[in-house]
Amino acid sequence: MSKKHAFHIGDQVAMLNEPITGKVVDIYNKFIVLLAQDGFEYECLITEIVPIFDLHPHFYDGTDKEINDKKESFSSKNISKQRKNKPKILEIDLHIHELVDSEKGMRNIDILNLQLQTVKKQMEFAKQNKIQRVIFIHGIGAGVLKKELHHLLKKYKVEFFEASYNNYGQGATEVYIYQN
Repeated sequence: MSKKHAFHIGDQVAMLNEPITGKVVDIYNKFIVLLAQDGFEYECLITEIVPIFDLHPHFYDGTDKEINDKKESFSSKNISKQRKNKPKILEIDLHIHELVDSEKGMRNIDILNLQLQTVKKQMEFAKQNKIQRVIFIHGIGAGVLKKELHHLLKKYKVEFFEASYNNYGQGATEVYIYQN
């Protein structure tokens, strides 16, 4: 169910392996320039970022078209007011081809460890940035990653369950993080 996200200037994004969020200010070849919340610009590969959806889960059906329609239907003044009240959704694709440029030479255990390290980093990122909902796309496969993901999530103060079947099939887990 992996779907590449087509980024556009102005999209809110997060870096996969760094606790950095911001908006896309330039796109070229396989790179984007991210204007981070700290005011610095970062250049990174498109495969190193994920979108952050600031829409209420009721509005989000997983399609870029609906998100763009919702964004266009509000003035920027109304959007900033709504974002304060709407939970953010962080979507992380754990498929190995989304995490590395080449998996050549990686053993299955190396791949699994990298995927679980990504989960840990993104959970910390979500906590630090007060993101209450995270969706981990793990795919179906033999179920090893899903099993290990659920085992790892039990160590956090979270609830988790199958993500929307309409959006992800059986290949994703949605996590709700309790914030203080």
